[in-house]
Amino acid sequence: MTLGKFLSVALVSGSAALADPTVERGEYLVEGPAGCGNCHTPMGPNGPAERMNLAGRLVEENPHFTAIAPNITPRGRVSDWTDEEFARAIREGVTPHDTRVIGPPMPIALYSRLSDDDVFSMVKYLQTVPTVENDPGASTYKIPLPPAYGPPVGSVPHPEEGITVEYGEYLAGPVAHCIECHSPMGQEGGPDWINQPGAGGFKFDGPWGTSISANLTPHEEDGIASWTDDALKQMITAGLRPDGSQMMPPMGYHHYARLKPEDLDAIILYLRQLPALPDPT
Repeated sequence: MTLGKFLSVALVSGSAALADPTVERGEYLVEGPAGCGNCHTPMGPNGPAERMNLAGRLVEENPHFTAIAPNITPRGRVSDWTDEEFARAIREGVTPHDTRVIGPPMPIALYSRLSDDDVFSMVKYLQTVPTVENDPGASTYKIPLPPAYGPPVGSVPHPEEGITVEYGEYLAGPVAHCIECHSPMGQEGGPDWINQPGAGGFKFDGPWGTSISANLTPHEEDGIASWTDDALKQMITAGLRPDGSQMMPPMGYHHYARLKPEDLDAIILYLRQLPALPDPT
């Protein structure tokens, strides 16, 4: 199964149905594989500022836009949002007070596939995090933003959990969005996870210099075919190559370190069945 097929599943119209959202599941997702703090937590000299967790920061600045992740603690702009409004902002990029959608790099196209259980669990947890007074400012875009990223998201069922390709695809796509950062830039802008899922080549500029996302497909020469599962797990969760050298930002290794072993196994199982693609030219 490819991510393109996964994303093409028809969205169900109507109101999202809450099945069994929990704070515990929300904490696991937000602080773990979803890695919300990787964009929404300010950075200090030694990494994420723990006392400012999820209080917002400048994420990216380039000739096309200045992206600022907002404060999503209960003292931020989300303080008066209903659960449904918060969930809609995450899955559709539509906020209750703005006239335009949330712009990049928020991966709305992937988040639209988050299950009702998971998105409302995330909302439930975010309502419990310590409040932080911080106004990081607002994003500005010199590029046109679409009026919407797709049709309204209705009810999205939760996938069956387990060490399967299907659940690994859900974790690597909508939840952890690995497939976004590890797919090359498409002709129309943004990562091309439909035609070149996991082929790598996406550039990230920052204080560390420029890092280029790795090829995660099972390509013999350019991809992960020669890497053992244990080596991949170390690289994902600790940012360490087999020789012990440190990998570069901006991947949120400390978030992925919280992955349940069975979830990590499912992600690797999914990656190993991707089309074997060479590095993009």
